[in-house]
Amino acid sequence: MSAQEERGALTLSPALYDYALHLLQESPDGIPPRRGFPLSRQPERGVSPQPEPGESPPSLEEPSPEESQAAIREALNPLPDDPATLHRRFTRLGIRDSAMHLMLIQAAVAGLPLSAGQQDAARSLARQLTRTGTTVPAVTAGLALLTRLGTSEDIPYLSVLGLLRRLTRPAVDALDALAPQSAAVVWLSFHARRDELRPLVRALWKSEQAAVREELVASSTEPRLLSTAVARRIAEAARLPDLLGRCPSDTALLARAGGLLVRMGHSRDAPTDLLAYGDALTVYESVVTRAGLLPPTLDNHATLLSLAVDLSSGPGVLLEWPPGRRMTLLDSLERLLTEPRWASLPETETTGGTEHQLRARWIRRTGRQPFRHPTQPGRLRIEVVASDPAGRAPVETRILLDGRPVVPAFFDRGPAHSPEYLLDEGRLRAGPEPNEVQLAEASCTEGCCGALYVTIRRDGDQVVWENWQRPLTMPGSRAPAPEPTAYRFDAAAYDAEIARAETDRSWSWPARTTARLIKAGLLERPDLLSRWDAKRGWISSDFDDPDSTVVTFLYAPGLGSGKPDGTSLQFRWVIPDDGTPPEAQAAAALNRLAEEDPKTYGQVCGGSLERAEALGFSWPERN
Repeated sequence: MSAQEERGALTLSPALYDYALHLLQESPDGIPPRRGFPLSRQPERGVSPQPEPGESPPSLEEPSPEESQAAIREALNPLPDDPATLHRRFTRLGIRDSAMHLMLIQAAVAGLPLSAGQQDAARSLARQLTRTGTTVPAVTAGLALLTRLGTSEDIPYLSVLGLLRRLTRPAVDALDALAPQSAAVVWLSFHARRDELRPLVRALWKSEQAAVREELVASSTEPRLLSTAVARRIAEAARLPDLLGRCPSDTALLARAGGLLVRMGHSRDAPTDLLAYGDALTVYESVVTRAGLLPPTLDNHATLLSLAVDLSSGPGVLLEWPPGRRMTLLDSLERLLTEPRWASLPETETTGGTEHQLRARWIRRTGRQPFRHPTQPGRLRIEVVASDPAGRAPVETRILLDGRPVVPAFFDRGPAHSPEYLLDEGRLRAGPEPNEVQLAEASCTEGCCGALYVTIRRDGDQVVWENWQRPLTMPGSRAPAPEPTAYRFDAAAYDAEIARAETDRSWSWPARTTARLIKAGLLERPDLLSRWDAKRGWISSDFDDPDSTVVTFLYAPGLGSGKPDGTSLQFRWVIPDDGTPPEAQAAAALNRLAEEDPKTYGQVCGGSLERAEALGFSWPERN
């Protein structure tokens, strides 16, 4: 080889698959690192295929999303016979390794019309792209094709390519269609970054059955460790139904399986993961039918009660249950939890720390809720659900239409709004004028991922819910979201259900009730804050300490008269539960607001450092 030929060979980029495989082989113990492998070598900057004679060189200007979408469609239509042609087209049309371009490539391939006669050639092209492709856009196109056309032959290649950061999502998408267990292992190797989960990830990657069971039982289901997605992927990667089948009397494993189901349906994240878990029905069956084997502990009681709440009014209702089976499982849980050895737990367990006590009180408040059936079943049912405090889920107003929970069915990007928002302020009442109501907002804010709205109006002796507004697709999917239809209710039955829900406080606890009463007092007497140039903010129980009430307010000079001088600071006043009735605590708080400037006992919690210093307040220290 000449020196010139040698220099050209050295600058030629290797296939991304070969590159990822080499990194995996060099990785300690053959386990990929957290967040996978970076593409530090920038393969797009190696030798790229040159344009064919007569083709224009690539544009240096950054195209708009619409121009990029059109360019990608042009590059894929018609599908070329060989990878080099697609490389050249992407190069000529300026398709780059950017998040937007990769997303558009996946979408374009997903919508590409392929007749039965074209599928073999498309599959062959996809395999060449994934096994020999040297650029991220070209390999992404191959992965997207294998999402539609792949077979078991492709699983090893997809699993290796998924370890490269830029290719994890398209590789996992392809694996999900072929081998959910392999997809979950690759996904966890990238996303399960907590130190506590790494031993489990290692056992899953190595397929060490005994170690998987051991690490799964030893792992925690704490919210800080397990999002809904991590819980689902652990269940998939561990082949949870098979594991339960091999260990039918393993109560520790059974309890952990129940905890994973609870986490998958957690409303603060995305309960889509419970609905996407293909083995959800099987695991519910295993856990509930064997629940009698579990030792009666407070933790196990909380898990089983949480499962019952989910089967009654949560996303578990939306699974494809055989007729009557869901109610049979609920009846089984009710019989078990009303047995004396279980029912007495919340009363007799009076020791332990704060979390222990919070759980015991929650079980006492919630123990009958999932097993109550409406005396007059109707189209509308409202359940205010305060979940297990260990799960740190928000209190939500679950609205069920014809027995199906509205928010996870139509939206599923965040929990339903609180009862203070929907019920205390009368937003669900049907008045003479149409009323647009936000039922839920994405956990990341409406501006990011949307919200769910419905318009409520009275039509003679009926109430109508119509003109639904929500994102066009479900989260994590390009598939269209289900189109909600208009719902009609008998007006008398509707009004009765709204009135019942507004007056039902069985779900609440002292600090939450104190917060509601303080808010009601400030609505009646806004002057209690305006006299101090303050304005009411959110008032509720403390998220980290549910036994404390938190009152927030805004302050700026002149705010009380409606003419604030500059931007506002936010203050936070924490009121611990002192054991007296909530009515007395709320009255004391309102009296203090009438007599003492709340800025003297509240703490700055929002605004800006510069504004705080200008107004003479200390800026809070951050941990």
